[in-house]
Amino acid sequence: MTITSHSPGETRALGRRLAGRLGRGSIVACSGDLGAGKTCLIQGICEGLGVAGPVSSPTFIIANEHAGRLADGSPLPVYHLDLYRIERPADLDNLGWEDYLYGDGVCLVEWADRAPHLLPEEAIRIRIEVAGEGERRITVEQRGGGRDGG
Repeated sequence: MTITSHSPGETRALGRRLAGRLGRGSIVACSGDLGAGKTCLIQGICEGLGVAGPVSSPTFIIANEHAGRLADGSPLPVYHLDLYRIERPADLDNLGWEDYLYGDGVCLVEWADRAPHLLPEEAIRIRIEVAGEGERRITVEQRGGGRDGG
């Protein structure tokens, strides 16, 4: 599915809609150029998952953990990772990468194209491209759901 967003607000709204498709074990892998809107989309996903407070890209610390919730109100960890500063995929071993990917929460990965072979097949892959002044072309590809079928 490919969508054109005409503003950051539309990109966040898409993220909120995508959040409704996520559940425990879901992995969202975002890629795109610097400033394309990856963090904006993830902010919308976090809003849709009930994360309170600001969500910023964990560029320097690599990973942030947020408290979200499922539609039924039960707690849901939301892991937000940023691979921009990862020089080699092996650097992720020290981070506990697999604990985030295969944990009980939703894992949101910015700059996922830095470690594509480390992502499971069922990850939702999102590519954001600048399509013009203020416009973004957002392509969402999902081959399977998370471990809970989400």
